[in-house]
Formats: sequence, structure tokens, C-alpha cells
Amino acid sequence: MSTSAFPRGNSITLIDPELAVDFTTQETRNGESLATLRKMVFGRLEHTSAQTDPGKYLAIDCEMVGVGIDGEESSLARVSIVNYWGAVQLDEFVKQKERVVDYRTKWSGIRPSDMVRAKQFEEVQKTVAALTKDRIIVGHAVHNDLKVLLLSHPGPCIRDTQLLAAKHKVTSSKRPALRNLVKQELEIVIQGGEHSSVTDARATMAVFRLHRKEWEKGFRPLPRPGAGASNKRKRIESSEPATPTPPGKGRKGVSSGLSTIAKRTLQTKSKTPVKTASNNWWATLGASGIAGKGSMKL
Repeated sequence: MSTSAFPRGNSITLIDPELAVDFTTQETRNGESLATLRKMVFGRLEHTSAQTDPGKYLAIDCEMVGVGIDGEESSLARVSIVNYWGAVQLDEFVKQKERVVDYRTKWSGIRPSDMVRAKQFEEVQKTVAALTKDRIIVGHAVHNDLKVLLLSHPGPCIRDTQLLAAKHKVTSSKRPALRNLVKQELEIVIQGGEHSSVTDARATMAVFRLHRKEWEKGFRPLPRPGAGASNKRKRIESSEPATPTPPGKGRKGVSSGLSTIAKRTLQTKSKTPVKTASNNWWATLGASGIAGKGSMKL
């Protein structure tokens, strides 16, 4: 019997996880094709021009390297963002300001050579902020990604697959790992060796797509980009005091609420007719025979 089939010692046989994936299955779940989602995760899909646009949903994932004493502090080294169809919208390496102690290559997939084409943190941060503005971010424990990017995002615009999976009882774990969730839902293996933030972002989006219809029920529909500012302007304009329209002026039957109230107040203030003062007002002084204080007869 050949012993080559039973590796011993420190020898490791790496098996391509894609070899065991069924990309031809006709199975669907919640209206999504499992074969299509699997192809998306592993970058096997061809996208139409419309599918390369950012769209409404963006999935994000980051990779870190170790800095500081013993490399225990994490520093952002790579950011990847894909859209609803898995098309890459951003994939940038981040230049390090401190000496990298541990590249964590077996987990992060990052090597010193990747830093040659890396960009400054501020530049990457600005690009991510602009890309994700007015869009829904999908991520797994996405608060960690936002934290290392020093960015915030509106709560109604965040879809955290880790929290949502636990909330909707997709898994018994309160904080399921992405690789476990993907294996359970898509029946594929990721993160078997070096991680890829692009693959992880696509996998996160694939899980979200499987449950999107159910998970989105807990969120209110978002207004169209710019609609909030427009509505705010309208509220400000409508709250400004309106100048009362003089009688007989303006369009008939059209008035603001404020001008209507002003008109009614003038009509109901007094029922006693108001006498119009004479042009020769000085001639009436003292005519009543009662001189006021400081008055004199002419």
C-alpha cells in the first residue's frame, strides 16, 4: 500500500475549495439561484454593464495587519467593496504609517509587496465615504470595518449579516462566523486558507441576498437620494411668515393659512365703525369743551 496517500509530519495538502462546489445545481432558495450565488462568491460571474454600477446595496470587508508591540494592534491594510451582483466597486491597499510587525498573511492574505501600490489612509477613507453615501452597507460584524475606517453610517442604512442571522434564528449562534454562515447557507467553504476581502464581501452579499426579503421587513424604505434635503427645504419655506395680501389683491380663493388668519382677525376685531380722521384735524381741538392735560383753546 502506498504511503503517499497518508501524508505525515508537517506536510499539508491544500485542496482548492472550488473543486467541491456544485456550480450547476438548479436549486433555488427564496427566489435566489444557489449556483449563481456560488459563482458570485468565487468571482465566476460575468456582469452586464448595468450590473457594474454601485446600485443600492454595497458589501464591505477589510483586512488588517499587526502593528505596535508584538504586532497585537490591528491596522487597516485593505478595503474591498462589491455591489449587489458581486462586481468590485473598490479594492485598495492602505499604506501603513507605522512599522508592520506582523502581516498576518495566512489570515489576511497581505504581503509586503502589496504595500508598493498602497494608498494613503485619508485618500481611501474619503473614497469609501463618498461611495457609500446614501447607500445601504452590507457587512458581517460591519461595526469593525467602520471602526478601522474611522467612519460612521446611519443605522437604517446598515445590514449586518451577523446580527440579522442571529435575530431571525438563521443560526443558533448569537455571533456566527462568516465562514460558518456561508457553509450552512451556501454549502461552500471560504477562508480555508488566506482570506480575500473581495471574496468575503461577495460571500456576505450572497448571504444577505438569500434572506433579503425577510430581513428587509424590519427596516423602513429609504427616501431617494436628495429627497430628505428637498423635503427639509420645503418645510423651512412653508414655515416662513407669509405677508398678508391686501384686500382685492392676489388670486381669488388662494391664500396661505397665515394670511387667512390675519384677514379673519382684522374682520372680527371690533364691530364699532372706525371714524376716519378729518384732514383739518386741528380745527376740532377743544370742540368738545373738555381740554385735556396740557391742551389749549385756539
